[in-house]
Amino acid sequence: MPFCSSRLPVLGVIFLGSAMLAGCGGSGPPKPPPPEVGVVTLQAEAVQLTTVLPGRTESYRASDVRPQVNGIVQRRLFTEGGTVTAGQPLYQIDPAPYIAAYNNAKAVLASTQAKAARYGSLFRQSAIAHQDYDDAQAAYLQAKANADAAAINLGYTKVLAPISGRISRSSVTEGALVTANQTTALATIQTLDPIYVDINQSSTELLNLKLAVQGGRLTQDAPTEARTTLTLDNGTAYPTPGKLEFSEVTVDASTGAVTLRAVFPNPGGVLLPGMFVRATIMEGSKPDAILAPQQAIGRNEKGDPTAYTVDSNGTARLHIIKVGQAVGDKWLVLDGLKAGDRLIVEGLQKVQADQPVHAVPAGSKPAPQAGQH
Repeated sequence: MPFCSSRLPVLGVIFLGSAMLAGCGGSGPPKPPPPEVGVVTLQAEAVQLTTVLPGRTESYRASDVRPQVNGIVQRRLFTEGGTVTAGQPLYQIDPAPYIAAYNNAKAVLASTQAKAARYGSLFRQSAIAHQDYDDAQAAYLQAKANADAAAINLGYTKVLAPISGRISRSSVTEGALVTANQTTALATIQTLDPIYVDINQSSTELLNLKLAVQGGRLTQDAPTEARTTLTLDNGTAYPTPGKLEFSEVTVDASTGAVTLRAVFPNPGGVLLPGMFVRATIMEGSKPDAILAPQQAIGRNEKGDPTAYTVDSNGTARLHIIKVGQAVGDKWLVLDGLKAGDRLIVEGLQKVQADQPVHAVPAGSKPAPQAGQH
């Protein structure tokens, strides 16, 4: 049968090709290897926690200089903007009327003192009535008080510095009339070494800090030992650290903040009242902190911090975590990760949750890909 014999070779070829195609389709293409990722093993470590807060400088002491008697200013006895010491004469008010008043008071005192002595002798001899003796003694004591007051007013004609510090410009010149306890200060003295820095911290942050200390999660220095450093408005670091003095006991209702006050040495006078600064406060020590490199932390669609770890089976696991403040180039992890976790820090773009990965220590040289030499 010629027809059949001629078709057999063709059918054999078709059958063989179909079998080969069926075999290839059944196995499919080779599965790619798991993506390689770099990991770091998290360790608990002791960390000094700090916070950076805005603040302004305030003088350690400030005193307005005002006259305590009326008169004409004869001389200004200080250099404006210079340093004065407590008790240093600053102004001389015309003393002439006060000298006259003092001399008159001394004369009256001498007269009444002599009369009181004479009446005392007569009273002891029963030569005068007891009332006359009492009147003479009272007149003497009144004259003595008047003389003392006159001496005090005469002393007030020399206006003295109440405190030591840097003095401002003078608001009056020679020849100006001044009055006792006037509202306008003649000058202002401020003590600048040391100097205060008033710092504002939100009441929420302060409450969280206290709760962390009470719960034993944070060890805090005593308030008088808490160190503070400053950064000036131009970005320069102030060379001398200060210490925290106290915090206000009430919260500012308009800002929701509590004022902390720190004191800093200021021997060179670099810090002046009213300057804006940024204060770094040492809040305390966390003995078992978990720090995660910042490049390992992402965000999900809700904005929650996330991180990938590799479990013991080599599978990537997604964690929603809670982070606190930055410590250098790392985040302080408050929840979601623990010591011993292998955190993925490299190759994150290739990672999918619950899929296998090939974990290597971060910073290792990548393995060569197939076909590369």
